[in-house]
Amino acid sequence: MDKKFIALMILFFIVFGVFITTTLFNKQIGFARASTKTDPSSKTSLIFAWPLTTKVGNKVDVNVFIRNVNNLPLDKKPVRLVTNLGLINGAQESTLESDKTGKVSFILSSDSIGIAELTAFVNGNTQISQKVTVKFE
Repeated sequence: MDKKFIALMILFFIVFGVFITTTLFNKQIGFARASTKTDPSSKTSLIFAWPLTTKVGNKVDVNVFIRNVNNLPLDKKPVRLVTNLGLINGAQESTLESDKTGKVSFILSSDSIGIAELTAFVNGNTQISQKVTVKFE
């Protein structure tokens, strides 16, 4: 037999074996999967603000908790908080890194009456599905 033909047959049986193993045992190949341990989840991550109603000029504590799909905290993740009213840490938006408990703390303030809607983003593009509104009177 030809050496090229034998090499192609061996390659065919290797690929076929991987296919059958993956199909029968329903396991994904390890290098093709994203890590759920380090990827932030937009659904399990949380955002809280207190107080939800305050006077103009007062400060509001805003806490964001970054979690993965297993609801475990993620540290060293950049979190960007954006508002449509007021200032976060003295700017329209602010980016800080989460600590070992997955927590990031911001301060919101406003010199205008209205409702501030807060939106958080993790890793620059993953938006946390929960939003918080704060009313300034």
